[in-house]
Amino acid sequence: MNEKIKSTADEIIRKGRVASRDLLKLSEEDCNQALQKLATLLEQRTESIVAENQKDLYSGKTNGLSEALLDRLALNPLRISAIAEGVRAVISLRAPLGEELSYYESPKGITVKRVRVPLGLICIIFESRPNVTIETAILALKSRNAIILKGGKEAKHSNAIFASLIHEALRSVQLNADAVQLLGDDGRQIVSEIIQKEDGVDLVIPRGGESLIRAISAQSRVPVLKHYKGVCHVYVDDKADLCKALPIVVNAKCQRPSVCNAMETLLVHSAIAETFLPKVGEALLAKGVEIRGDNLTRALIPDALTASEEDWKEEYLSLTLAIKVVESLDEAIAHVNRYGSRHTEAILSENEEALHRFATEVDAGSVMLNTSTRFADGFEYGLGAELGISTDKLHARGPMGLEGLTTYKWITSSDGAIRE
Repeated sequence: MNEKIKSTADEIIRKGRVASRDLLKLSEEDCNQALQKLATLLEQRTESIVAENQKDLYSGKTNGLSEALLDRLALNPLRISAIAEGVRAVISLRAPLGEELSYYESPKGITVKRVRVPLGLICIIFESRPNVTIETAILALKSRNAIILKGGKEAKHSNAIFASLIHEALRSVQLNADAVQLLGDDGRQIVSEIIQKEDGVDLVIPRGGESLIRAISAQSRVPVLKHYKGVCHVYVDDKADLCKALPIVVNAKCQRPSVCNAMETLLVHSAIAETFLPKVGEALLAKGVEIRGDNLTRALIPDALTASEEDWKEEYLSLTLAIKVVESLDEAIAHVNRYGSRHTEAILSENEEALHRFATEVDAGSVMLNTSTRFADGFEYGLGAELGISTDKLHARGPMGLEGLTTYKWITSSDGAIRE
């Protein structure tokens, strides 16, 4: 069995490498034509997509998936339309390939250019969210990278129909369909083999829960782009506009609590706590939020439960929120840098110095000023879609789009120069 898995992994890598070289010959026009075909197919086949997704939802409910995971798994006409819109948004973007990053002319008549090129072959492992199949594939194609996809078994039917539409779109422009490969039932074992081959793929991107990401990071012998979790904070400063702050806080927690850019901890300056906390508590409780707070929070929101030390570290991914009252901007920043996951942090304030200090001193891939954390997203950042979110600091950080799927090469030329 191990030899079969090894052989299968080798063949998948070989096909991906061939496809990645084929993509280098693909014109921007042909690439956009394939993506346009995909967007059209998504809209035309909405009913079929929903039917396949229902099979996954039924299995998920039968197997006891949490409400948060079921929400990530669910597809409906509105979500499918948004996915098609994301495809068209990527079409409108200019691929950064060939972009000249630097240029140098030496005294010896040598010119040196540094230009963007594709990474090559990427492997992405993800859970629950079938839209990732489309989002990652279109970004890979637009940036001329081949991609290997390993989705979770809970989205088996949804991923399969999406992959079939991608292949149909690729064939419409006579493109090698191996540019996007979706792994089947042996996917977990095959991925384990693939990511341990140092000469296999160029980048591994796990998208899912912390346990998945840590497991992949521990196994992989090639670079891994990752974020372990999204412990996102919103800090309401003493100079905040409270009429503006209230809907932002509610949106950051409640608009879609199961995603990694939802607020998990609310920090409130003590100077406004007595005014703000009862109002925000009432609004959050009305939305079904379970509040866990420190002593002052519980005094001002009687229905709040007692927060433990572990609550400040928690990514709930549900309608649960930790609230802490802080005495200063310094304390807020210190709390964020201690307990945050370097994903997304927000400050609500009308004080320019406070905004500047928070943006400068907080360690996070995205910092939101008077803006809901829910906007920390590749589509909202104008990337068309995102391949993942990185909390690392090398290569890519925050939402990763087309530019993050490139590296660079040096191109040196002269009229026959030799080095003495």
